[in-house]
Amino acid sequence: MTPSADCSPKAFFWGVMDSEERRRYWCGQMDAAFRFMELMRGYPVQECGEPFVSLREVLDGVEVLFSETKINHTYPRVYYVREQLALSLRQVARAMNDRGWVLKIEDAYRSPEMQRAQSHNPRHFDRILEKVRWELGGELPTPELMLKRLSAIIATRCSVGTHVSGSAVDISVFDRTTGNELERGGRYVEISERTPMQSPFVTEEERRNRMEIAGLMQAYGWYAYPYEFWHFSQGDCYAEWLSGSGKPGRYGPVSWNGKEILPIDREEADRLLEPLAFYEREIQAALERATPP
Repeated sequence: MTPSADCSPKAFFWGVMDSEERRRYWCGQMDAAFRFMELMRGYPVQECGEPFVSLREVLDGVEVLFSETKINHTYPRVYYVREQLALSLRQVARAMNDRGWVLKIEDAYRSPEMQRAQSHNPRHFDRILEKVRWELGGELPTPELMLKRLSAIIATRCSVGTHVSGSAVDISVFDRTTGNELERGGRYVEISERTPMQSPFVTEEERRNRMEIAGLMQAYGWYAYPYEFWHFSQGDCYAEWLSGSGKPGRYGPVSWNGKEILPIDREEADRLLEPLAFYEREIQAALERATPP
């Protein structure tokens, strides 16, 4: 006999309490992430001019995986990072292989155009809007609040977009024997109260996997962005602040034409990639997408 769901008043009460706890956690973490981004806007950066190299070439001979998806179904992934960081990732990948894991690179360098396209991805925008409406009890957010929440998950300025610096990677990790992905409380890109690295809404196994992966990455100089369990960077404003080094970031936002890097002027880099009017339009577009024809 299949047991029925517990519909007792007690179960309902604890379900409501759990939902409220999740909502408070989501709001608090998204607010903290936005404050972090605002702090990073003013963090000093002294661009070192280090060239880009191909991760596919540097990691050749090591068992690794690369995502074959496109950014917003338009831009192919650009698997290039700064030269020293590619060498560091080779060490990471070897260490993971030794541990019985396989590193999967989900994303690396993004041009400013690619970073802008992240905000245009309906899957990401609609999911964030869904969570913000849940946060607001069903009400529609203002464009200002939507910008804040999107900024926590998708950098809305090149100055804080460490993918644009060629100093960040998004990763997943797989078991080398079974081929199964290590459970971390969601796949790339999970957008929920489970997204922050220290989320209490994941299982013990998922938390352990997060911590072990983050510990291995940090052993080679890669610091986890606290509000996403898949994003790691080194040598940029995030990593220097998170490590408490007191040093300026040595990698700043750049354009790259396949041959040379061109540092982006700080004032230009700090401009919003999309104005507030974009968020107002996209909220309406998302509502239309959610309405059955």
